[in-house]
Amino acid sequence: MKPVRHPDAPAPGELLGAHYGQCFGCGGDQPHGLHLQARAGEGVSITAEFTVRPAHQGAPGLAHGGVLATALDETLGSLNWLLRTIAVTGRLETDFRRPVPVDTTLYLEAEVTAVAGRKIYSTATGRIGGPDGPVAVRADALFIEVKVDHFVQNGRQEEIRAAMDDPDQLRRARAFEVNP
Repeated sequence: MKPVRHPDAPAPGELLGAHYGQCFGCGGDQPHGLHLQARAGEGVSITAEFTVRPAHQGAPGLAHGGVLATALDETLGSLNWLLRTIAVTGRLETDFRRPVPVDTTLYLEAEVTAVAGRKIYSTATGRIGGPDGPVAVRADALFIEVKVDHFVQNGRQEEIRAAMDDPDQLRRARAFEVNP
């Protein structure tokens, strides 16, 4: 089924912000995190950027492949905010096409391609040298819609309680939006 953007989704161009301050992908409270910045696009799509820092390297001077996969996963997971669906990563298939040097900005684009029941299918690309630069990484993903109980039953209780007790309803809802 063709994906449908939720009527209350952020407007195209709007910065999504961190879904949770401690998130390694987008949280501002993680000193070595990616601090990925995502913006709503048209339809059910987003764009995002992050700059590879020395703490993100694997081989000398190059981004660690796991960090690049994390950037793709975070970008793909952010799409669920446009659907207003709580979902977790079920599968992430990643292709590494070019090395990404430290101090390089990775320009990411992602879109939901289909929704089938609880399954959400999406794809993403990461480019270097600009939004139209060469593709360095790409991924296809399957997200599975879950209830908030998934996090409550499996997360560390002190963080779950702190997130659930947040008086900001939007921030509370976003804390549980992506990833297992």
